[in-house]
Amino acid sequence: MPPKSKAAPKQKDQESQPQDGQPPKTIYERSTQVYVQGHPYASSIASGGPSSLSPAERTLWTNAQFARTPALLKRLGNKAQKDVWKCVNEASGLPLRATNPPRPAGDSSTATPPKGGGQHAGFSWGRDRFGADLGDYTPGQFSQRSERALQLAALEVQRRAFSEKRQRARDGWVDPETGEAVAVTPDEIEGEELRRREIARLRMELYGERTGPYGSDPAWDDVVPMPVEDIDGALAAIAYPEDYAEAISYLRAVMAKKEHSPRTLRLTENIISMNPAHYTVWLYRFSIVQALRIPIPEEIEWLNQVSLENLKNYQIWHHRRLLLDHYYPEIEADPEEKGRLARSEQDFLARILAEDTKNYHVWSYRQYLVPKLGAFGKSEVRAAEALIGEDVRNNSAWSHRFFTVFSDPAHTTPGSLSTEHDPRVPAEVVDREVRYAQDKVLLAPQNQSPWNYLRGVLVKGGREMGSVDGFVQQFVSDIGVEEKEKVTSTHALEILAEIYAERGETEKADLCLRRLGEKWDRVRLGYWEWRRQLLKNEETA
Repeated sequence: MPPKSKAAPKQKDQESQPQDGQPPKTIYERSTQVYVQGHPYASSIASGGPSSLSPAERTLWTNAQFARTPALLKRLGNKAQKDVWKCVNEASGLPLRATNPPRPAGDSSTATPPKGGGQHAGFSWGRDRFGADLGDYTPGQFSQRSERALQLAALEVQRRAFSEKRQRARDGWVDPETGEAVAVTPDEIEGEELRRREIARLRMELYGERTGPYGSDPAWDDVVPMPVEDIDGALAAIAYPEDYAEAISYLRAVMAKKEHSPRTLRLTENIISMNPAHYTVWLYRFSIVQALRIPIPEEIEWLNQVSLENLKNYQIWHHRRLLLDHYYPEIEADPEEKGRLARSEQDFLARILAEDTKNYHVWSYRQYLVPKLGAFGKSEVRAAEALIGEDVRNNSAWSHRFFTVFSDPAHTTPGSLSTEHDPRVPAEVVDREVRYAQDKVLLAPQNQSPWNYLRGVLVKGGREMGSVDGFVQQFVSDIGVEEKEKVTSTHALEILAEIYAERGETEKADLCLRRLGEKWDRVRLGYWEWRRQLLKNEETA
């Protein structure tokens, strides 16, 4: 039962007016002032409890609590309720706003809110994108933020209206006022794109929420992204860049739907620009190219630029092979188009090799391309020869020359292995290649590439190693004579050992191998000892 009302005391001026008559500097200060004005005895109660109030003030405060709390007021009888309202109404405009006490972030400069006088817990104004307490904003700053928040809310309403209209257009709705089908105009789409960008900017500015280009693009509204989520407790969770993570989440979604469209083609291009080694996106792009029947020359033209920017990327060259395999049946019966494509590809490969003459992926693709387009011939041999002329140690160019010369169906047996004799190879071809290898050996006797090439040519031509004995001897002299022994090419000494073994001169062959291990190639001593053991086993067999 509330105490009987008496003449209501005048409210303390100092508790109903802003402290020191100064305008609030922060939102928390302003909230505190509003709270104090609505709870005139809160400060006194916070410092000394209800006993610090005079009897008349305590009576008014008690009746105010009942008046603010309908649940408590209903427990009283009708007469008691009338007494409560009489006391409150006579309190000369006692505020009855049930505001919560503010809850500062702990800054020492922020006024401490009064405690007691209300049953509600304090509240916080929240934090901005940088973690700063909004209650510490000045009223001016908070007003500006509120205006931006209101602007964002209005833009969100417009965005939802656009989405609803576009959905009605897709569903074939008819406008009841005009009788025409609902349609979204290009101007509306352009306006929505601008609106989405503004929404993304405001979200970032207000809440630190980043909206990627796909999330803010109306063209992707119908796609629900599928983010890549690491399992709980993953030891090495991948920290994807935000743009990449968003693009991948949309890629996963459209791949799940098996969508092949121009927008998915652009999506793959974007992901490849961020991660050209993403094997799956290359395969998906090829399926899109097939489904949309995109002209292969156009795709190759785009691929050329990507290749020049990513010289060491393997997936690029696999994609190129898939394109060529897909395109070849269309031009197989057109020699002119085949020749044009071959020249175009050779010119592009020359550009790549000018940047990286030993790029394995390029040489591998070239060995695929030559037989595919029938590009055997002098031009391909000269291309390899030019690169060898620039760098006689370019083993990739040596390998390609061997492939081009000894895989040409014009004078070789199809399917013949590179390590076996091919009787179809003309003697003049073998003679030419032997002379070529010998000329390059003279430039750099210790370079292994021309020696290996020479050995391969002799095998292909079915000739014995002894046929080059005179050439080999000029790099080796006085083997076994310690003071006079001279070797200008360890590769020549190795071939000399093979020549002796071929003739059955096992002791001389063993001497060459032993001297290689003891003096001229000590790093591979174990290998040469193994070769010596093989030689002995062959002799006793």
